[in-house]
Parts: sequence; structure tokens; C-alpha cells
Amino acid sequence: MITRTERIRTLKLKFDEIIAFVKQIEVQYQDEIDSVNPVYRKSALNLVHYLGFRNFDIDEIQDQLRDLDFPSLSNIEAHVMRSLLSIRSLLDHLLGNTSPEKRKGIISVKKSKKILNRNTKLLFGYKSRKRRTRIMVTLPGTAADDYSFVGRLMDSGMNSARINCAHDDAEAWGKMIQHVRNSSENKIINCKVMMDLGGPKLRTGAIEPGPKIIRLKPEKDVSGKVANPAKVWIAPAEFTPPNDSVDVHIPVGEDWFAKVKRGDTIRLRDTRDKDVKIVIDGRKGNGRWGYCFTSAYVSTGTTLKLYKADGEEKLKEKVGELLPIEQYLSLKVDDILILHKDPKQGENAKYDESGKVVQHAHISCTLPQIFLDVKVGEPIFFDDGKIEGIIEEQSEDELRIKVTYAKDLGSKLKADKGINLPQSDLKVSGLTEKDKEDLKFVVQHADTVNYSFVNDENDVEQLLTELAKYERPIGVILKIETQKGFHNLPRILLKAMQTYPIEVMIARGDLAIETGWKNFASIQEEILRICEAAHIPDVWATQVLESLAKKGVPSRSEITDAALAQRAECVMLNKGAYIEKAVRMLDKILRRMQKFQKKKQTMLPRLEEADKLFLSHDRFNI
Repeated sequence: MITRTERIRTLKLKFDEIIAFVKQIEVQYQDEIDSVNPVYRKSALNLVHYLGFRNFDIDEIQDQLRDLDFPSLSNIEAHVMRSLLSIRSLLDHLLGNTSPEKRKGIISVKKSKKILNRNTKLLFGYKSRKRRTRIMVTLPGTAADDYSFVGRLMDSGMNSARINCAHDDAEAWGKMIQHVRNSSENKIINCKVMMDLGGPKLRTGAIEPGPKIIRLKPEKDVSGKVANPAKVWIAPAEFTPPNDSVDVHIPVGEDWFAKVKRGDTIRLRDTRDKDVKIVIDGRKGNGRWGYCFTSAYVSTGTTLKLYKADGEEKLKEKVGELLPIEQYLSLKVDDILILHKDPKQGENAKYDESGKVVQHAHISCTLPQIFLDVKVGEPIFFDDGKIEGIIEEQSEDELRIKVTYAKDLGSKLKADKGINLPQSDLKVSGLTEKDKEDLKFVVQHADTVNYSFVNDENDVEQLLTELAKYERPIGVILKIETQKGFHNLPRILLKAMQTYPIEVMIARGDLAIETGWKNFASIQEEILRICEAAHIPDVWATQVLESLAKKGVPSRSEITDAALAQRAECVMLNKGAYIEKAVRMLDKILRRMQKFQKKKQTMLPRLEEADKLFLSHDRFNI
């Protein structure tokens, strides 16, 4: 039988081996460590130490430490060498050796917390009252015209505002930023502005447009009676609805619109020659709300007749130019899809009278240069993995793809949907020409630039070279959203740490597709750990409380996801009609959960009445 002393001696030898290897790795990457910004030098050293430490099967050592009633190394990330030396000293002491190794310049537990807090504060501003984890909110285009909306987001708990350069323009961005700055000043809140560079977008191209028709569709109950009328936004074409709660927009001329009053009625005959009535309600901004209690199909050029409340006809108008109905390709398992270089509009498959395919479904690709980077047999995903396929044939002009996964009745592939090639060695990355143009605005107005699709240290070098052209310093958020980006994360961080401050965003949408569903949870965990080892703040992003933000009601799984998100320094919410509600909910979840979890460390707050064998969380209510 192995004695306790023998087990301690064996464990001590293992620690000797680990520490020796970690020191060796330090020497091997000394040039990379010396190249970082002086502020990050100890953090870079700790990152290298952590990677050396993880070269071993630590889970076996953890079990041995637990069996001997020792600390299990489960929270070692931020202070690797100090923890390793401390445990080895304890083992030495138990073996009668009293000369522990001491080393200067390594980070203690207390110091690691201070470094991470400093870096977080610089990027995200001061934390909210009673909440450690910050909240980042993606601003919709309407934030450019609605100052009070931005203020309400701050009141709800927003700490930083995200603007996506892939949408809107410099004029709208400027208005959004001014609203953020003014609200910050008025509320004495240090709300930061983050701006996303679009990056190289691998998406589906245009599809042949459908007819220019809108449908008014009231909500009905189980008996078929109208429960809620269709809500119609009536305004001149240039004025978009103020939020997403409107069903359709009927564009009209300005002179005619000026005559529309509350209580009036609009009558029309729809495309089915059906009589339809729309009742006009109150005014909202540059338009008016109308309510329709019957289903209707309205096309461009439909005649509108305006009546007063007493039934007197005022005047007529024709519906302005409507957008065509968004079309899609319908794809089933075993269907063939042609992805082509030619920017011609996509079409569904065509069949002859016997049902034989005479033309496969086809659609263009926004980055056809990737065709030369892919290989036959590699998988391809569309629209966040809703459709999967295998590349059967490849040329510089097109790819022939066999659909391997879709819904039983067919999945819809629309224009401007993401394409992922997780096993292909794509050469497309870094800054696009649009990114470089947008960067001029970003550096001048934002606090941080969010860098999309970072695959390796060369991508980082491109950004640092471009930023060197400007005198104004700016924070950098590295968006990790590919298999390649995850694989190269340590090298990406060491290169990025040449500037200050930096941060990592776990862009979970593309990353989950790129890395595979079964792998994603562990990959997300590793990114959090690597960032903690480098004392780099991280952002938990994509689909956080998405159902709540878009539909007003959360799913149970996304509540759990939001609770886990407090392990990051910041959580990002995407836009939606109920975004204010989502921010308030996330604020409450994060404040409550930080009493139970701090980063990876489990906290044990007092349970009232536990001594009476009852459980209660009333004291944690926010």
C-alpha cells in the first residue's frame, strides 16, 4: 500500500517537472513576451506560463491533490507560477524541506485581480451600481433619431453602446454617438462607444425579387375572431416606422398625408378585389398609425380613398413604391445547389413536365475568391447552420453543393445569409478597403474598434499598422469567430498586446458553426480561460436573451445562458423591439448571479433558514 508520504513525494516530483517545463517555455517565447506593451509584460509572461502548464494532464494531478486535501489548481489561470510554487513549497514542507523557491516579477492572486479590473475599466468604463459585469448593447438605426431611447438604455443598465459599421452610414453613426455622449454627460455615466468593422463578409448574394405587395394580417384567436388588428404605419416613403412593432408600412405622398387626421378612414380594394378599411389612430413622429381588422394584400399603385369620420370623402392617393416581397430558395436533403461567381440573381430549381430537374437552384456568393481555397468533400453551412451541404465539385467560377441537412419540408435560404466553411483553409481575412475607410471615422469618434474575423497574428498586424497612421489612441476588441481564430488565439493575443488596451469578444454565432456544435461549449470555456490567463477582458456575445429582445418573452435556456455570462467582463445584447426590457432583465440576472459566481469561482452566500432545513433566495431579490 502506498503511504501518504510516498504520494506526496510523487506529486512533488510532478510539480518539479511542470515548473521546469513552464520555465523552459518562458525562455522559448521570451522575444514575444518582450515585444508586448510594458503594461502587459507580466500578463504575457503569465499567459505563456499557463500554456506550458496546460501541456500536462492536469486533471490527474487535480484528483491527487484533492485526495490529499490540497487546493486543486481549478482557478490557477490568472497567477500560474505563484500558485505552482506555493503548492510545491507546501509539498516540500510536508517532506521536511524548508527552503521554498521565491521568484520576483510573477503575479499574485491579489495583483491579478487588480490588473484585470484596470484593463476592464479602461475598456468599458466604471461598473454599474451593484453589478460587476458590464452590458454592451447594439444600437439600432433608430437610435440616430431618438435621443430619449439611448437615455432609457442607460437607465436600464447599458454600459457601452455598439455600432455596427455594416449598417447605416457615417451621418447616422455620428448622431448615435452624440446621443450617447450627451446622455453620458447628463446622467454622469461613463458609457463607452464601440464600433464594429464589417470585415470580409462571406454571404449569399441577391435572389430574384418577388412582387411588390404587402400583406395586412390581423391576429386571430382559436375561434377565428380578430384578437388584434393589423398595425399599419402610414407615412411618406422616406420616414420609416419608429420601432419593430408595426406590421407593414404604406408609403404615401406628403401632401396627401398632411390631410390625414385621427378618426379618418382609408378605404381600398386589394389585389383580390376585396373591400378593405383602415381606421386612422394617433400620430407618431412623422407618420400615423392605422388599424385594419381584415386580411388584405396591397400592391404598389393601389388607390387609397380618404374619408372623414362623418363619411365624407376627402381625396384619393395611390400607394407609393413598395419593396418587393423577399424571396428565398427552398432546399431539401439531396438537392443540388450551385454557388456561383456570377452576380446574377438566384433562383429556385426548375423542372420539366415530368418533374425532372432542368436547372438546379443557384445563388451567388459575395466572396467568390474563396472558391479556390475549398476542396471537394469539405462541408459548407448556410444561415447559421440551418442548411448543411458537401462540396461535390469545385472550380474558380462555381461550387456544386449537395444538401445534407435541411428541414423535412424544405429550408429557406434567403439573400445576405452567412456562409461557413469550417474545414477550408480560407485566405480571405484581415481589413477590407471599406474597413480602412470606416476606420477613419471610428478612430476619430469611438472609444474602441471591434475587429471582425481575426484569424491569426497577421490580421492583427494589419490593424496595428493601420492604427499607427492615426495619433488618437483607441481600444481594440478582437472578435474570435472562426476555427482558425481559436486555434491561433495565444499568438493573436501576444501580437495584439503590443497595443493597449485590448479585449476579446467570443462571437458565438459563427464560432459555433465553425467549430461544430459538439465542440463549442468546451471551446468557449477555453477562450475564457486563455483570456483570464492574459488578464484580458472578454465579451460574451451573440444570441444573449435573443427571444426576449425580439419577441418580448425569454426562453428558459437563454435565461441560463445569461446567468453563465457573468463569467465574462461584459455581455453583449443585439437589437430588437424589446431591447430595453432585455437590458433590464440582464441587469437583474447579472446582479443576482454574481452572489453565486465570480468568474469561475463559486461563491457561497448565506442561505436564510438553512438551519431549519428550508431554502430561500428572498434576500437575493433585486
